[in-house]
Amino acid sequence: MRLEKFGNELELLLLLTDNNNYTAQQLADRLHVTRRNLYYYLDYLRNSGFQVIKTGAYYRLDPNSKFFRRLHDNIVFTKEEAAYLRRMLEASNKKDLILATLKTKLDRYYSLEGSFSPAALKRIHNNVRTLKEAMETQSVVVLRGYSSPHSKTVSDRVVEPYLLMNDDLDVRCYEMQSDMCKTFKVSRIKSVEVMDVFWMNQAKHRDLFTDIFMFSGDEKLPVKLRLGQLAYNLLLEEYPQSHPFLAPEKDEKHWIFKADVASYLGIGRFVLGLFQDIEVLQDQRFKQYIADCVEQMSQKVSGSRPVRPAKSEQ
Repeated sequence: MRLEKFGNELELLLLLTDNNNYTAQQLADRLHVTRRNLYYYLDYLRNSGFQVIKTGAYYRLDPNSKFFRRLHDNIVFTKEEAAYLRRMLEASNKKDLILATLKTKLDRYYSLEGSFSPAALKRIHNNVRTLKEAMETQSVVVLRGYSSPHSKTVSDRVVEPYLLMNDDLDVRCYEMQSDMCKTFKVSRIKSVEVMDVFWMNQAKHRDLFTDIFMFSGDEKLPVKLRLGQLAYNLLLEEYPQSHPFLAPEKDEKHWIFKADVASYLGIGRFVLGLFQDIEVLQDQRFKQYIADCVEQMSQKVSGSRPVRPAKSEQ
């Protein structure tokens, strides 16, 4: 009986996501259940984190439901991961139908068309070679025609390149104008010009630190949490790399998580999502960040304007 129930719920999930409109009666008919039982199933989905939307007489599931976001994050490649796989396929000497099909699927699904044309690959190769030469001689370079997705501009950047990362997909540089260390995508650089000027800011070069939540920065922010059973299980499930930073308490019901993070965004989302099962122990900056987030959410719920927005330390 229990298996039959889950079978109906899975079938209901498929019906509510197949891009068709169904009334309650139509859904009940498709599942061969009464409308009363159907409403039980819908309530179960709501309690499980799905957002059931009713428009007029028709039902559907919100694709932004937490479950779908987690499922998407677990099974779908990021664009960077897809580009990396595409580079590996491009480097393969094999010539067969499966390889060609995989290339086409990656190009279409992740909008990589043009990124791996012969001209684009040659440009990227030349950029990497020039950057390596500049790093060997500790020379300043100009990244000509750098296309920034954040500022939505194309400009020249005068930088001191000191580290190639992610299989030469990214270059870590000290930028003169901003007096900051930044990461640039090699594929977004039109060309690299080496200047007859040597590094003058080597003391400011900072390696990039990536935390267990996959946020990166050049500053390490210490945090310390006390986790209950639920928070402990979910942290290990969603971020297995957190295991070395966890230690059990004597009561065997709580764990201490102590680690450095690059940004409060990732750890903050985790804490706010499980605030009833987590106690923030350190440090004061992170406590203030969480307090600001809670205040901001409270202001939004009450309908008044937030007094101060929460800022992420990066």
